[in-house]
Amino acid sequence: MELGSRLGSAMTGLGRQWASVASQLSKVGIDKTSMLLLGTLNQIGPSRSNVLAEAVYSDPSTISRQVAGLVKEGLIERRADPADGRASLLAVTDKARVLLETRHHQRSCSLARMLAHWPADDRERFVELLERFVADHERYIPTFINEHAELVARSKGEN
Repeated sequence: MELGSRLGSAMTGLGRQWASVASQLSKVGIDKTSMLLLGTLNQIGPSRSNVLAEAVYSDPSTISRQVAGLVKEGLIERRADPADGRASLLAVTDKARVLLETRHHQRSCSLARMLAHWPADDRERFVELLERFVADHERYIPTFINEHAELVARSKGEN
């Protein structure tokens, strides 16, 4: 339990720090949600909006509104779905790919500078463990959501 508490506190602190960074970057036109959608769509390839929503654990109506803005900015394009002509697929544009590559490079350089004072073995081990943690966290998300939804329901007397 103690380890879980320490990890939860560390994650909360990291989340707060990243929220601060995201807030500051949004003031100069780099929106966290947009970057998440673009990065995910770039990774999974052309997809229907419901598939994108599921990939980012969001709701299709929310994604639809966000995608509309990205289409307007020329970062996402709609294409006919070859499997169903009535539906469309979302795809990142070349403009979005350049933006993603630039942000990825900048973030990679910043993180490397941040950890430059760590011994090389520590950096390597940290990244290995973090990658493992992220993979486990991804698999655990449905359980985490269900446990917390049940807790909220019980606190409201719904169970």
